[in-house]
Amino acid sequence: MSSQQPGRLPASVYRRRRVVVGLALLAVVVVIVLLIVRPGSAADDTKGPGGTQSPSGEPTDADTPAADGSTACDPAQITLTPVTDRTEYQAGENPMISMTIVNSGTSPCTFNVGTDAQLYSIVSGSDPIWNSADCQTDATPMEQVLQPGVELTTTPFAWDRTRSSPETCNSDRDPVVAGGATYRLSVSLGDAESADDVAFLLY
Repeated sequence: MSSQQPGRLPASVYRRRRVVVGLALLAVVVVIVLLIVRPGSAADDTKGPGGTQSPSGEPTDADTPAADGSTACDPAQITLTPVTDRTEYQAGENPMISMTIVNSGTSPCTFNVGTDAQLYSIVSGSDPIWNSADCQTDATPMEQVLQPGVELTTTPFAWDRTRSSPETCNSDRDPVVAGGATYRLSVSLGDAESADDVAFLLY
């Protein structure tokens, strides 16, 4: 005769039921945790509308202005002034000519101030007398950072009081008229030009 009580199932059946109920409860807990935590949501916090990355607030290289003057100068903001060492020259005295260069903008910028960009022109009335480009040799470029408002002066050199032309580079040139004649010097630097010229007398 069996010792099992009427109306009860074997003990193994109850154990299997407890295991199934436990697994079901565990699954419910896992689902609840997933709904609350939402894996991947932290990575999405930096996304803007449409899933695009939101700005970090730090400027990029493209947004940061060049502080070293690597930006090219606008020729319109370069102020040039022709310079002579005196206003009158006696016979045998050669005028020393040069130019001053000023960045009239508000930020540093880079400009070619080399001898290949410098041009000096001397006229008497409407008569072109002398041009530094006519027989120039060994002209070289020189990129220079120009600070706002800081004046640079080119190295002065002597004008020999003669007319120039490309055809007279290897021959004697005619001396210009003196005796109190007025001459005017103007300068340019690449696309920048002096707004005014400077007058001087030759005796």
